[in-house]
Amino acid sequence: MKVANTAWKNIRRSPYQALAAVLIMMLTFLVVSLFTMIVVSSSQIISYFESSPKVTAFFKEDAKQQNIDGVADSLKATGKVSSIKFVSKEEAFKRYSSWNKNNPILLDLVNSEVLPPSLEISTYKIEDLDTVAKVLKESPYVSDVVFLKDVVSTLISWTDAVRKIGLALVVVLAVVSIFIMTTIIGFKISQKKDEIEIMRLLSATNWYIRWPFLLEGMLYGVIGAVLGWLFTFGLTLYARPYLTSFMREIQLVTVSPAFLLALLAIEVGLAIILGAIASFMAVLRYLK
Repeated sequence: MKVANTAWKNIRRSPYQALAAVLIMMLTFLVVSLFTMIVVSSSQIISYFESSPKVTAFFKEDAKQQNIDGVADSLKATGKVSSIKFVSKEEAFKRYSSWNKNNPILLDLVNSEVLPPSLEISTYKIEDLDTVAKVLKESPYVSDVVFLKDVVSTLISWTDAVRKIGLALVVVLAVVSIFIMTTIIGFKISQKKDEIEIMRLLSATNWYIRWPFLLEGMLYGVIGAVLGWLFTFGLTLYARPYLTSFMREIQLVTVSPAFLLALLAIEVGLAIILGAIASFMAVLRYLK
């Protein structure tokens, strides 16, 4: 308890230095939180495309229902199709109306007769999309084939790039945080040299002298991590309605309390480690 009180007094005596340490830690964990949410949401979007119909075939105006059924039977015969869903003109118009319900101009321009019927096809493996797309393109009744394999591949490459950039940025910020906190705590130690000498004359052990500084660094880390997490949480809640409207039927990752608390716990643990490392480097350097 006495160690904690000493650490708190050190923070109160130099509020600007404490603010600088907290801000750099907050920036570090703000980046950690943001990139975590981006990566998780990207993974959710990729999972949506992998579990949703991969290929959509739009039929010509003169295609009859038996023609469409024949195409569906030929796809089932490949043994690579997990599901086939027929979307009628009416169903397509309902979807179009739902997507553009806030835009009456677009609704007035389109009716159910304009939109073509289609088949939405899912495969067991993403590698089988080529075979399905080839069968569809060879059909004389199919006017267009929307192939989402390239979309999935692009999303995966983007997610990998974001993950690498985020990891590199977090590492750089973590190193910068450690050096800045080491400098701040080292400066505080140099200011308390007389007090430290008196404590040594009174037979205080090195660890008794070091612990308040170590705890101070950990407090900077914890406060910065919590602030960074809170900022990300608020930003996520603010942006979610806009993202949901933009992504339409794609369900973004649910911001569940369990997920957020787990993220906070991990960040606080990492913050304690970073703060302890920075403080330990400072006391080793300045407390000979």
